[in-house]
Amino acid sequence: MRVLIVEDEKPLATLVADGLSRAGIASEMVHDGRTGCERGMHERWDAIVLDILLPELNGFAVCRELRAAGVETPILMLTAKDGDLDEAEALEIGADDYLRKPFSYEVLVARLRALVRRSGGRSAERVLTVGELRIDTATHQVTRGELVVELTATELAILVALASRAGQVVSKQTLYDEVWGFERDYRSNVVEVYIRYLRAKIDEPFATKTIQTVRGAGYRLVDP
Repeated sequence: MRVLIVEDEKPLATLVADGLSRAGIASEMVHDGRTGCERGMHERWDAIVLDILLPELNGFAVCRELRAAGVETPILMLTAKDGDLDEAEALEIGADDYLRKPFSYEVLVARLRALVRRSGGRSAERVLTVGELRIDTATHQVTRGELVVELTATELAILVALASRAGQVVSKQTLYDEVWGFERDYRSNVVEVYIRYLRAKIDEPFATKTIQTVRGAGYRLVDP
């Protein structure tokens, strides 16, 4: 993953870059909105971390210009602690997510990974195929054989997390990190609930099953 950090507070930008580096994520920093906008348009990034209060061009203007230019890179905006209006505007103009300051770097990393996976960005395959199952992460279309499968955003995110590691065991904690970004209590049964929803849609209409439960370890998507 390669991330552009657009943050005018250089100490904070450095801390963010260090936090991403510890998670194995490469990043580059710029400290004004105009430069961030230009680099966001003309270079390929997996995600952009964008502050709102920036010199030359604020974060809202940067986001608007990137989206107007057809740039689909996932954007995570950094907002003030009491910035409910900022968050609403960020989503309205095309940002994919927001994070209030101060924030945990674990949450930042989890949110970025979830955004990239959901977007079908450069770090993930656009089309994932496991046997008869085909997942287009750009159009969000899922088919099994000739059947089109309608999934919610959360169901799709879980399926992509499994399909991108087809044949491997994916732990419950990994699904929490990538789909919910630490927003839920990992001890709840929400993963089990959504796995049941997925099975009802992509397995039950067929004679063979693709989602396996590996007791005590997690789940595995296989080519039956």
